[in-house]
Amino acid sequence: MEIINFGEQKTLISQFMKQLRDKEIQKNRLLFRNNLERIGQIMAYEISKRLQYEQVEVTTPLAVAKCNVISEKIVLGTILRAGLPFHQGFLNYFDNAENAFVSAYRKYKEKDDFEIHIEYIASPRLDDKTLILVDPMLATGASMELAYQALLTKGHPAHIHVASVIASRQAVNFISHTFPNEKTTLWIADIDEKINAHSYIVPGLGDAGDLAFGEK
Repeated sequence: MEIINFGEQKTLISQFMKQLRDKEIQKNRLLFRNNLERIGQIMAYEISKRLQYEQVEVTTPLAVAKCNVISEKIVLGTILRAGLPFHQGFLNYFDNAENAFVSAYRKYKEKDDFEIHIEYIASPRLDDKTLILVDPMLATGASMELAYQALLTKGHPAHIHVASVIASRQAVNFISHTFPNEKTTLWIADIDEKINAHSYIVPGLGDAGDLAFGEK
């Protein structure tokens, strides 16, 4: 599996990441959502470089021009609810893409003992399409893997791009072993080395869903 970590590069993503992590700037929910959206846009552009294109002719007021357009059928898949602003960034660029949504949440048995539950899925057929599966936080990777398994009930994509803002090292290893290695690309804005006893990424940024939309 190819892993692209923007945290190892000098890009504009780093500036947006600094604002996302800052506990004072996080108080501005609008800015928090906008930064998730902007990182989604940058990643969408980077992913677009890996896609297949075909040449078409376009009639201008003066003549006919040749342009390259994406030939792959794209499905944007998102885990609710934290993924919505991130998803919008991708949708701003892949505006003709089909969309899929999966709900995944932690159901706690005790304080630090929980299971991931999937309760909702809405998706087009995925056979032979390119699936871009996005979620801001990859703590353990379990939610992403279960969402992927749920989406497989709608068909098997030709290639999967998994995109996240912050992932733990544990989650990166988990995704590498649970997703089909030969047809998955993992895109991450930054990788943090550990998770705590509550399975939150450290240093991370906190609960992305709460920061974007308010406490549940």
